[in-house]
Amino acid sequence: MAEAELRTYRDWPIAPISRPTPGALGLTGTWRTFRPIIHEERCTKCLMCWLLCPEGAIYVGEEGEPVVNYDYCKGCGVCASECRYGAIEMVREEVGA
Repeated sequence: MAEAELRTYRDWPIAPISRPTPGALGLTGTWRTFRPIIHEERCTKCLMCWLLCPEGAIYVGEEGEPVVNYDYCKGCGVCASECRYGAIEMVREEVGA
């Protein structure tokens, strides 16, 4: 299978992977300077953001869409960097929000 055909983690060959879990260090959302915003119209639900989020702050919603749990998101930007469809934008947090 060519690399271009591997659209989601479900297309990968069977291999052991670990599933991240949120909150190993407690609520960490207040550490954030930038927050990820998922643009649903661009999202293909490939779930690479969910798989690669180092904090487990992204979970899969009822319709298979990625959802960010901002209580645990540190704003590292890994999800936005790894989204090959440009569906995740990092925006600066507002002071006092």
